[in-house]
Amino acid sequence: MSTDPAQDKGPDLTQGVVTEALADGSMLAGHVGEDAVLLARRGDEYFAIGAECSHYHGPLAEGLMVDDTVRCPWHHACFNLRTGEAVRAPALSAVACWATEIRAGKVVVLGKVVPKPASGAASPTAVAPPQKIVIVGGGAAGFAAAEMLRRQRYQGNIVMLSDDDAPPVDRPNLSKDYLAGSAPEAWMPLREDGFYAEQAIDLRLKGSVIGLDARAHELELGDGSKLAYDRLLLATGAEPVRLPIPGSSLPHVHTLRTLADSRAIIAQAATARSAVVMGASFIGLEVAAALRTRGIEVHVVAPEMRPMERVLGPQLGDFVRQLHEQHGVIFHLGDTASAIEARQVTLNSGGTIAADLVVVGVGVRPRLALAEMAGLTLDRGVMVDACLQTSVPGIYAAGDIARWPDRHSGEEIRVEHWVVAQRQGQTAALNMLGAQEKFDAVPFFWSQHYDVPINYVGHAESWDDIAIEGDIAGRDCTLRYMRQGRVLAVASIYRDAESLAAEARMECAAHSS
Repeated sequence: MSTDPAQDKGPDLTQGVVTEALADGSMLAGHVGEDAVLLARRGDEYFAIGAECSHYHGPLAEGLMVDDTVRCPWHHACFNLRTGEAVRAPALSAVACWATEIRAGKVVVLGKVVPKPASGAASPTAVAPPQKIVIVGGGAAGFAAAEMLRRQRYQGNIVMLSDDDAPPVDRPNLSKDYLAGSAPEAWMPLREDGFYAEQAIDLRLKGSVIGLDARAHELELGDGSKLAYDRLLLATGAEPVRLPIPGSSLPHVHTLRTLADSRAIIAQAATARSAVVMGASFIGLEVAAALRTRGIEVHVVAPEMRPMERVLGPQLGDFVRQLHEQHGVIFHLGDTASAIEARQVTLNSGGTIAADLVVVGVGVRPRLALAEMAGLTLDRGVMVDACLQTSVPGIYAAGDIARWPDRHSGEEIRVEHWVVAQRQGQTAALNMLGAQEKFDAVPFFWSQHYDVPINYVGHAESWDDIAIEGDIAGRDCTLRYMRQGRVLAVASIYRDAESLAAEARMECAAHSS
């Protein structure tokens, strides 16, 4: 093993790399001083940007180069190789950019450069930008929209209304590392406290919106005041489904959607010896893994016979169950709870389970009240066009509530994925400024169970075949969900490059159709 820190970082790129050693379309991780730098070649052009994704520090050299961008292998963030800009969520911050030069058959990385700022929204029209944009929702889609508006140098007013008591946070972590105790709370905010004031984003927390008059372009707030808008983004998200059983409102019974929810579970977990998780959903099982990491006895109660079979199929569902059982989780499948008491949960099958803590993760429902009030077209969500505009011009929808025409599946779909919500917020922001950009990103999500990540690209509500490559039990596999021979979605474990390649293939297929 090398003991030379510089050698561990790869080659010193200021000393140059022989051009023939870097094939067209290839990438190399190296360093410039103490900075980790990615060197990439496209044709006769050479690019140098920060080597770590600004989301969770994924190694970009292990990612995928597509045209003049690089995609992170972990969570599919995307960066422009020319500017370092984060062009796709979940990364929101740019990485540094360096100049390059060819000298004596070598490509040499020079000093850092500051790319030119965005020239404004990519609008093909001459329409004047709106003076006031209001965003309803403080989650993934709402925040990503506000951030993108300012990144595009929008100079108008931005008001962001959130019923949460905390600024936008990294919600996926609420059920993963933060809940397990391995991520500090300082990591949770998407931006530091001063960001909103610096960017002139009027973030209003702990507020409610009780009315929407689409004709008057006006919102009614919970305090009785009115708020006018020129463009409106509905990003109201979803709310957890609550069980209609006795005891569901007891103080030791929790759902998990907000930072406050996660804090409450952590506080109760400090003294709990046993917990019951209702539901074998992604959230439910991530909570189970986090609580097991804290040494708590965990029981999972769910009506299905296999965890997550509806999304991942029987083979991966069985693997997930076995993985959790290996870590001590006890499953009660094909069963539901009939009542919750102070120290136990009663099952419909007649048994009881000791429970100092109960977490309910039986799904969420989209929050559609405002959209319905405004007379927007609904169908198990808010119907939007390819540009995420609703049936009422000037009103857009993004995130968990939006049902959009998915070019890859050829269907109108609604998904409850964090990355999708962020990307839709970004696209909606551009379109509120007149860009008329179609939302055509392939859906992506990831789930973490102990040390096993599951990546999923595409969308398959049903399939007639699952093609399996590799060894599921060995945690090295790719599963392709197919209908009539066509791949609709791909799940993978520890095959990051294949997941990225599958996403790129789906994009190409959708664009050529």
